[in-house]
Amino acid sequence: MDIQKLFRKSRRAAPSLAPTTSTPPSSVAFPLALSLEENRKWIEQQLANCSDICYQPRFFGAELQYGALVVYCDSLINDKELIFLKNVLQDLVFQEAGFDATTIELNKLISFIENHGVSSRNVTIIDQLPIAEQNILLGQVVIFLDQWNKALCFNALTLESRQISEPMNEPVVRGPQEATVESLRINLGLLRNRLKSANFKIEKFNASGETRTEIAVGYLEGTVNPRTLSEFKTRFERSIQEEILEVAYIEELIEDSTYSPFPQYRHTERTDTAVAALLDGKIIVLTSGSPSIMICPGLFIEFFQSSEDYYIRSLYSSLIRLLRLFAFIMALTLPSLYIAISTFHSELIPTVLLLAILDTREGIPFPAFIEALLMEFFFEIMREAGIRLPKPVGSAVSIVGALVIGQAAIEAKIASPIMVIIVALTGIASFSLPNYNMAISLRILRFPLMILAASLGGFGFMIGFLFIFLHLVSLRSLGQPYLKPWAPLIMNQLKDGFVRAPLKILLRSPRNRHRPNRSKK
Repeated sequence: MDIQKLFRKSRRAAPSLAPTTSTPPSSVAFPLALSLEENRKWIEQQLANCSDICYQPRFFGAELQYGALVVYCDSLINDKELIFLKNVLQDLVFQEAGFDATTIELNKLISFIENHGVSSRNVTIIDQLPIAEQNILLGQVVIFLDQWNKALCFNALTLESRQISEPMNEPVVRGPQEATVESLRINLGLLRNRLKSANFKIEKFNASGETRTEIAVGYLEGTVNPRTLSEFKTRFERSIQEEILEVAYIEELIEDSTYSPFPQYRHTERTDTAVAALLDGKIIVLTSGSPSIMICPGLFIEFFQSSEDYYIRSLYSSLIRLLRLFAFIMALTLPSLYIAISTFHSELIPTVLLLAILDTREGIPFPAFIEALLMEFFFEIMREAGIRLPKPVGSAVSIVGALVIGQAAIEAKIASPIMVIIVALTGIASFSLPNYNMAISLRILRFPLMILAASLGGFGFMIGFLFIFLHLVSLRSLGQPYLKPWAPLIMNQLKDGFVRAPLKILLRSPRNRHRPNRSKK
């Protein structure tokens, strides 16, 4: 059987869960041959038509009689790093007393490497060809020696990455202005710099399939709930069997309710938010090539909290959180409430206000529901256009579009001024939420509530609101109740809800910490 077909078949049958530098990607072993030429042919066959793979023959010895082959991916590493073979030879010269560089022998070099290793801290010795192939694609330099059935792998990945800058999606007035980047190594370094504890555990994995995306899972040992951690690992091991491009892939693969409109895990680009979550007993997930950090489990109350809440006085942060809750309710219910009251329950509106509304609606050819539906639809289009357009143009289009279309709709008698105000207030209220995913859920739920309000009035509105509440009560995030600490009610965890207790109380009794509370000093 052709060796290439056999390897591909075995790789599909048993994908690896561990880093490729330590475990072969298949259950069938392909050991390195003693012949340098055979090893080269196998690598060239596997990496055929890959123009960025470089093969550099090297020779050493008194008469350059010994052969070596340096293989690397030119698009992943910097040429300045390609001095590893020279370093290996220098190790032999410097550490062997009385040894001369002009009398290097292959058997002495191999014996020295196997017995003493190499001084470089990034080197590993492998004996499988599939591991050599995958390490090359991971940005390592692989050195083959003639008459040696092993190879040296040096980590030399030197991809350019974006510089650390201010958070784009989570700006704050007061607090750290440090955001994650697309480099997993840099992101882990930023987290380790903030959390200098031996209990901060980081486990690395590689996803299966063609991407082999590097994934890091972090948690604070002694703080995280052991049951939650065990449940997460069970789901996570299943998820990395798939192709993973970004941390959002893992989110959807391990979440409890895929079709729920509410987000069950948080995402952040702020390192201080991630560290605070670790101290609260959360689990974080990062992937290479993504600046997003996933925090799980995610509770309903946490989507209304911002890192800035802990950098300002507790009274002010509590008022801001209550304001966000009010904005959430307003963004969810304001259009449907207006439709229900103006269509079915006009007697609830004061007479003067009712006359003003009727006066503004004079000449409008559509009922309140169609009018609200059209205005919400146009507003969603403008919001999406503002996001997708380039930054210098996007904000201008959003502002000018809202002003021009709103005024034109009023003058053309397509929409009433009161409806334009309601839709504008709804949009502004959704923008006040610190978490973008929670704002998206409001955009989804708003339309079913409008339909129920237009069909059954206040009764339909209450039915819809009750169904949303029942769904929130039954929803779970990584096995944890979504409305915790209200459902179930946990009194000692209400200190950091919609009202934040002062830090001198909060820091001595963190929410999810599974260790005895520290006594007051």
